[in-house]
Amino acid sequence: MVLSFVYEGYQIMKLPKNLPDCTIFLLAKAYQNAHARLKKRLKPYGLTNLQHLVLEALWYREGQTAAELGKLLILDKATLSGVLDRLNNAGWIVKTQDDQDKRIMRIYPSDKGKSHKNKLIREREEANTELLSGFSPEEQALLKRFLKDLF
Repeated sequence: MVLSFVYEGYQIMKLPKNLPDCTIFLLAKAYQNAHARLKKRLKPYGLTNLQHLVLEALWYREGQTAAELGKLLILDKATLSGVLDRLNNAGWIVKTQDDQDKRIMRIYPSDKGKSHKNKLIREREEANTELLSGFSPEEQALLKRFLKDLF
């Protein structure tokens, strides 16, 4: 039997005692929790977590090509192409031809994307803070290091 309870609007599952100590399962559940927190914060903007990730990458490195973005974010071409199309259709980004090579499309945040930059970064930061609030600064640093070591 699995018990659950609601904490600050989130459904929290208590793991059954007979569940094996499985790192993959624990990482998956942690991902679901983190993903749900950010998803809830992005919903009013009409953005998905992945769209936000791509948009934030463009805020810090404007004018990238799709190939450069894919390499930076470790996303395959098919996934990124759909995300970019949806961001473009919703007015979050603009695509322009490269000045030197007209075959290359450069991607930039649109005026809409730029105007929401600070609010959306704050939403991500607050989601991270909320997620890690039960850990000391040292534990947070260790967790981040361990997670980075996994990929």
